[in-house]
Amino acid sequence: MKKILMMVLVAGIAMQTNAQWNNWHTTQAISGGVGILGSIIASSERKKAMEIFEREKTQFQSSFARAYDEAKELEADGQWADALDKFEEAAKLNCDYGYTDQKSLTLKINSLYEKAGRTEEGPSILNNKTTILPDYSRYRFSMQNPISKGKKDNTQTKIVRVSCSDTETRIELECEADMPNDQLYIKSDTYIRSKGSDKLRLRGVENVTVAPVVTKIPWPYQKLRFALIFPALPITAEEFELVEPSSSWKFKNIRCR
Repeated sequence: MKKILMMVLVAGIAMQTNAQWNNWHTTQAISGGVGILGSIIASSERKKAMEIFEREKTQFQSSFARAYDEAKELEADGQWADALDKFEEAAKLNCDYGYTDQKSLTLKINSLYEKAGRTEEGPSILNNKTTILPDYSRYRFSMQNPISKGKKDNTQTKIVRVSCSDTETRIELECEADMPNDQLYIKSDTYIRSKGSDKLRLRGVENVTVAPVVTKIPWPYQKLRFALIFPALPITAEEFELVEPSSSWKFKNIRCR
């Protein structure tokens, strides 16, 4: 590092001896030298970080392999709960270092939660099918997969059910994470609107947070189910849209009748 600093300094001094050199050139030279130095330092830090990552990956590879192999043996013996614990142990290491296909590992964990009779828990309550299932008989309209004409296909989130009553509009959604510790939140200015009506602002949420607080999804390909609550749509409405401003969330042609 001392050699680099000395080279930058010498270059600046040499440039100042030129007859055509002025203060502006000096400023530019110093600025350029600092920029080069910053790039060298950043590159060095990235290289060091990669070296640490590779060292840790090698260090924990045996721990991952051991947990994964033990999980498969326990699963083969029908010990679902113990197998689940071991698969989760492996998955956490896999999220950090990427030893195997995370999607297949997550799907395995999801299935074991059901086999172990722990659907009340998750994983991390994210796949708990009973968390947001109310008494649908109190709604005048309830429908699964209610989008009749499609939506903008640029989001990992889909609407799984819409329920309408005289007091509220309930929209249940499912979001799939695409990276470890993915984060999700709902903006408070999210709204729904039917043709010819005013915007109806978000009134409540279930199993998700409102910005700036975030909901974390630990593993890639893991799904989070949640509900958004809005005021009641006009009883004459047949379709509506769901919009979160300044985001990819623009669901249209959602059936409500």
